[in-house]
Amino acid sequence: MALLLGYDVGSSSIKATLMNAQTGKVLAAATSPEKELEIIAKKLGWAEQHPQTWWEHVIKTIQKIKSQADFDASDVKAIGISYQMHGLVVVDKNKEVLRPSIIWCDSRAVQIGEKAAKEIGEETCLKNSLNLPGNFTASKLKWVKENEPDIYSRIYKIMLPGDYIAMRMTGQIKTTPSGLSEGIMWNFQKQSLAKFLLDYYGISEELIADIVPTFSVQGELTKTAADELGLKAGTKISYRAGDQPNNALSLNVLNPGEIAATAGTSGVVYGITEKSDYDSKSRVNTFVHVNHSPEAPRYGVLLCLNGTGILNSWLKHNATGGLDYDKMNELAGGVKVGSDGLVILPYGNGAERTLENRNLGALIHGLNFNIHKRAHLLRAAQEGIVFALNYGLGIMRQTGVQVKTVRAGNANMFLSPLFAEAFATVTESVVELYNTDGSQGAARGAGIGAGIYKGPEGAFIGLQPVMTIEPNENLTSAYQQVYKTWEDVLRHELKRS
Repeated sequence: MALLLGYDVGSSSIKATLMNAQTGKVLAAATSPEKELEIIAKKLGWAEQHPQTWWEHVIKTIQKIKSQADFDASDVKAIGISYQMHGLVVVDKNKEVLRPSIIWCDSRAVQIGEKAAKEIGEETCLKNSLNLPGNFTASKLKWVKENEPDIYSRIYKIMLPGDYIAMRMTGQIKTTPSGLSEGIMWNFQKQSLAKFLLDYYGISEELIADIVPTFSVQGELTKTAADELGLKAGTKISYRAGDQPNNALSLNVLNPGEIAATAGTSGVVYGITEKSDYDSKSRVNTFVHVNHSPEAPRYGVLLCLNGTGILNSWLKHNATGGLDYDKMNELAGGVKVGSDGLVILPYGNGAERTLENRNLGALIHGLNFNIHKRAHLLRAAQEGIVFALNYGLGIMRQTGVQVKTVRAGNANMFLSPLFAEAFATVTESVVELYNTDGSQGAARGAGIGAGIYKGPEGAFIGLQPVMTIEPNENLTSAYQQVYKTWEDVLRHELKRS
């Protein structure tokens, strides 16, 4: 029996799935920790995590897997890794981490990226990288260079979070074209490293890891790692990808016109195109998709909303008295569309790309002490998230991405009937929900990379939609009116900022 193991290294938790390669059946799945991982914020707009913490929970998830399923470690033929995008991990020559990782929602490098775009030239950046340098990995590294020169002088290699986990497994430091593109370190014109940006930042190419294909045998499990994980030394690590390209893979979203969405800590809509196009203000971003090749180009246009599930989580812990999410969804569903005039802007988790990297902060507008109750707050939050995603979709459509059918995992915010229906109705799309997640996608990706599947087309056995949500035509007009009110509030706040 051939088994596949997939890891999804997120900022909230680490997930793992053990899958039967022949049937696509999940034999066991685990998450660690039970509560969200801590995000360290020493200053306003900062967000860091310790890479060692990720590894500790990688170990804990496989321990949980073993408690659920009786299997022979030698049957695990390949391991795949999905990871939180845009983070920065720096190590010395001994492969020891030099500082906590600066993760995806950290805003400290916004001004560095803005200055780079201005001085290099926005047209040059967009033509070559399809994005402005922004608050991405390369700009975060420049921040370290400017503000922590002692640490910078000791850097041997830089990595993305998934590259770090792969290093812990294999002892080798490698990355992918898709990963480099998410760090804005990939030149789409030359299909190679973005030397023009690294040169501008004064960053040596020697700090960049060796490049390997997304689907490929990228190393083997060392004895040390195998002993820590309780797996077999020599097991292949054959896939790594950022969480959003990987989420698309998990939903079999690989070709132009196909759309994937997720609504976890952050909310993302990710559309596939064969055209190397871009938004002139870099409010949505174009990356190398997992199955890209020069012969068959595949790019992922990504819309990211930082404040999604984290808003719902904040309400749960601070405004509900300890209600669970099911009860929160039930209360929200009891309020009519528009929450009786209550409007929430969900921008409270760092600089937002759709707002041109402004850190607007969250806002509750129109609160009336005589009308609004807890349920109104809960509904307004879910509507606000949907409206913010729809606002970004307007930008995404301008790049040529068509949004008609959206595939998403039956998880996180999409578990709310209110959220799923509102999303379908406001965006005028059909939503297909699947029982899959990033760790399952990583397992399937590992099977492709190890040659267990002949190609992506053979990797999706057992993947079927569990629910389809059509737009509610009876609510279309009401949502359109409420969205206009929400957008007016947003535009007013943008003018003030």
